[in-house]
Amino acid sequence: MFSFFGLSPILFAIIGGLAGLVVGVIPGIGPATLIAVMVPLTLSMSSVDAIVMLVGMYVGGVSGGMVSAALLRMPGTPSSIMTTLDAFPMAQKGQPERALAICIVASLTGGLIAGLVLLLLARPLSIWGTYFGPWEYFALITMGLVLMASLIRGNMTGGLIAGILGLLASVPGVSAADGALRLDFGIGQMVGGLDTLPVLLGLFVIGTSLSALLSKEPEVESVSLTGNAVSGMRDIFKDNWVNLLRSSFVGAWIGILPGVGASIASTISYSVAKTFHKNGAKFGTGEPGGIIAAESANNANVGGALIPLVALGIPGSAVDAILLGALILHNITPGPLLFTNSPDLAWGVVFAYLFTTILCGIVLFTGMRAFVSLVRVPRELLYPIMIVFAVLGCYSLRNEVFDVVVLFIFGILGLVFERLKIPLAPFVIGFVLGGLAETQLRSALMWSEGSYLGILERPVAVIFIVIATATLLLPPLVTYVLRRRAA
Repeated sequence: MFSFFGLSPILFAIIGGLAGLVVGVIPGIGPATLIAVMVPLTLSMSSVDAIVMLVGMYVGGVSGGMVSAALLRMPGTPSSIMTTLDAFPMAQKGQPERALAICIVASLTGGLIAGLVLLLLARPLSIWGTYFGPWEYFALITMGLVLMASLIRGNMTGGLIAGILGLLASVPGVSAADGALRLDFGIGQMVGGLDTLPVLLGLFVIGTSLSALLSKEPEVESVSLTGNAVSGMRDIFKDNWVNLLRSSFVGAWIGILPGVGASIASTISYSVAKTFHKNGAKFGTGEPGGIIAAESANNANVGGALIPLVALGIPGSAVDAILLGALILHNITPGPLLFTNSPDLAWGVVFAYLFTTILCGIVLFTGMRAFVSLVRVPRELLYPIMIVFAVLGCYSLRNEVFDVVVLFIFGILGLVFERLKIPLAPFVIGFVLGGLAETQLRSALMWSEGSYLGILERPVAVIFIVIATATLLLPPLVTYVLRRRAA
C-alpha cells in the first residue's frame, strides 16, 4: 500500500506533475495529448512508476490550464473554459495576480476534497465490484458507453458517431469467441487488431498538432503580472468558503459519472453557484465566486473520474481512457480486482493524485510569473516536435512501419473530428471498451445457455441497462413533449 512513498515513484510523480503543468499552461495541448505521447516511453518503466507519472501529468495538465485562461482568455485545456468568464475580466481590471491566486487555491482545495473522496470510496467500490458477474460487467460497460456518447459536451449526435466508430475500430483481429479473423483486409499486422498506442497517439497528438498548425488564430502576445495575490486569498476564505466546498463536491460527484467530463462539471458548478451566490448577477464580470466555482469543480472532477477507473475499470473521461490503455499495455487488468492483485498500483494512483495536487498548487503559487512565459511558445516550433515524438514512439513499439501508417490514418481522423466539432472521448471509450464489452457479453450468454433473458435475473445489471436506456431516450422524449406543449 505504501510503495508509492519510495524514492522512485515520488520522483516520477514530481516529473509528471511538472511536465503536466508546463503543457497545461500552453493553450491547445492538454493532458490527453501529453499522456498519449508519453505512454510508449513508459513501457520500459515499472508499472507503479509509469502510472504515477501519468497520473501526475493528468493533474498537472488540468491545473496548468488556469494560467492562460486567466491571463489570455485562452484556456490551456477545454475544462478551463468556464474559468475565463471571470478570471480574465478580473485580470483585465489590473488584478491578474489576484485572479491567479483565486484559481490556484480553489484548484488545490477542490483537488484535495476529491482526493479524500477517492481515498474513501475507491476501495469500497472495488469490493462491491467483485460481486459482479459477466452480465453486470456488460451492463456497466454499456452504460459507460452510452453516458459518454450522450453527455460529453452536450453533443449527442457527434458522441454517438464517435462512439460507434470507436467500437468498429475495436473489431479487427481474431475473435475471442471462435478464433475467426475479422476485418483484417488481408494485412498480416491486422491479425492482432489495432494496437492502442498508434490509435491514441494519432487522435490526440497528430490530430491536435495538425489542427493547431492549420489554425488561423493569432499567436499569443506578451502579458505581464501586476496586482495583489493576498486579496485573492481573502476572497476565498472570507466570502466564498461555502461556494468552494459545494463546487468541489459537485465536481467530484460529476467526475464519478462515466463520460461526463471536467468541462460539464465546471459548467454545472458555475451554473449552480450563479443561482445560489449572493453576487450571482455579477458572474461574468470578474466576480471571485465564478472563478472559485469553475476551478474547484474542474480539479475535483479529476479525482472523481479516477474512482470508476481504479475501482471498476471504467474510464470517466478521455484522459482516463488513455490511462486505461496504459494499464493494459503494462499487462494490468483494471477493475475490482486491482486492489487485490496489484494493491501497490491501485494505492499508488490514489496517493500520486493527492501528492501531485499539493505539488502543483505550491509550484503554481510560487512560480506563477515563470509559467506566464510558456504561453508564448510558437506553435510552429512546438507541434512538429510532438509529431516527431509520436512517430518515434509508434515505430519503437514493434519496429513496424504499419504502426506509423495507422498513426497518421487516425491522425487525419482526429483532424476531421476537430474540424467537425465531434468529441474524441466517445471514440476512445468505444475503442478501449468495445472488446471488453464483447467478451463479457459472450461470457454472459454462455453462462445463461445462450439466452439474453438471463440479464433479467441480475438486478444490478438491469439497473445499469435502465439507466443507459433512459439516457438515450429521455432527452429526445422531453424535447418532443415540450414542442407539443408549445404548439
